[in-house]
Amino acid sequence: MVSQKTTVKQSTSTNTKDIGFTLEDFAALLDKYDYHFSPGDIVPGKVFSLEPRGALIDIGAKTAAFIPVQEMSINRVDNPEEVLQSNETREFFILTDENEDGQLTLSIRRIEYMRAWERVRQLQTEDATVRSLVFATNRGGALVRIEGLRGFIPGSHISTRKLKEDLVGEELPLKFLEVNEDRNRLVLSHRRALVERKMNRLEVGEVVIGSVRGIKPYGAFIDIGGVSGLLHISEISHDHIDTPHSVFEVNHEIKVMIIDLDAERGRISLSTKQLEPEPGDMINNRDRVYEMAEEMAAKYREKLREKLQGEPATMILEVPLGEPLDDDYEVPEDLEDLLAATDD
Repeated sequence: MVSQKTTVKQSTSTNTKDIGFTLEDFAALLDKYDYHFSPGDIVPGKVFSLEPRGALIDIGAKTAAFIPVQEMSINRVDNPEEVLQSNETREFFILTDENEDGQLTLSIRRIEYMRAWERVRQLQTEDATVRSLVFATNRGGALVRIEGLRGFIPGSHISTRKLKEDLVGEELPLKFLEVNEDRNRLVLSHRRALVERKMNRLEVGEVVIGSVRGIKPYGAFIDIGGVSGLLHISEISHDHIDTPHSVFEVNHEIKVMIIDLDAERGRISLSTKQLEPEPGDMINNRDRVYEMAEEMAAKYREKLREKLQGEPATMILEVPLGEPLDDDYEVPEDLEDLLAATDD
């Protein structure tokens, strides 16, 4: 009689022989069908363990991938539970190759970052006005967040009588000046947003009262209701003027006429020359210019209508080539680093 032990041994031996599949074969098969993951890939993953400084994620690799807490969001995160939940499935960005333990490093922040840039490019294409809170200021301007990205408003594009440091916590309407993901430059303009809004209530040929905000060799900047318009030196008087400083002083109140509204570039062009009853009156008899401003503006509008009948609209302001219109802006030398910084 054959013992039970002998029978089991023979059966096991027979089954192994019939299957023809060893543990080594199984390991090789796993390697063969293992997914190949590369940095830059976006893959689905399931959260199965939350750690104090990150989380372990199952993405189908042989070893669980890890996402550090600083890579969980484009915004500041102190605790993984703020972003992730156990057993949650979502997309992850593969940040690095496997380390010596075969573990990949993941990121959610990179996905949010890429999609945020895509969104702001779309907003710029649409010429959209966005609103954002100022969270910091520096010597060059102010810092805001747009779609989670840090943006910079140059001081020359902030239109307010407040000190820059008093703007922290204030929400501002903004237009896009520069959107450059490669250089990490997101630059915005408060001035353009205000000019656009103001333009909706202004008309070419309208007389407005403004205050001289600044004087340059090429003209004077006039504050009209919180936005700045340029009174170019060539539009001050029919008579020759050596410098606008000889005609105006900062903070003086004057009457001007709007001769051009350029919403795309956020510019308002002004004139007192067109309000002169006689050439040179802005220099010799300014009170007469202001007294007859509405009458002269009405004549200007009538001439403008006659000129434009049957002709395509053209820009009225005649600015010599090469004259700056104060549309440039300066940014700090370390702007890229400033915008790439994370919150402390």
